[in-house]
Amino acid sequence: MTNIFTKHPKEVGETYLEHMGVAIKISFELLYASFMATVHAIVPAFFQKGASTKIIKLYDLLQSKKRIDK
Repeated sequence: MTNIFTKHPKEVGETYLEHMGVAIKISFELLYASFMATVHAIVPAFFQKGASTKIIKLYDLLQSKKRIDK
C-alpha cells in the first residue's frame, strides 16, 4: 500500500515536513488574501490591489515550484 503521507511530497521533490510547510504557508497567504478582499468589499479604498497582488505572487511561487502548468 502506498503511503498517503509521503507519495505526493516525493512526487514534487519534498519531504513530508517540507511539503507541510509549503502547504501551510500557502494556506495562510490565501487566508490573508481573503481577509484583504473582504475588507476591500466593505471599504473599497482599502487593499485596492492587495488580494490580487497576493494571489499573483502565490501563482508565481507555485509556477516556480513546477506545481502548475502555464
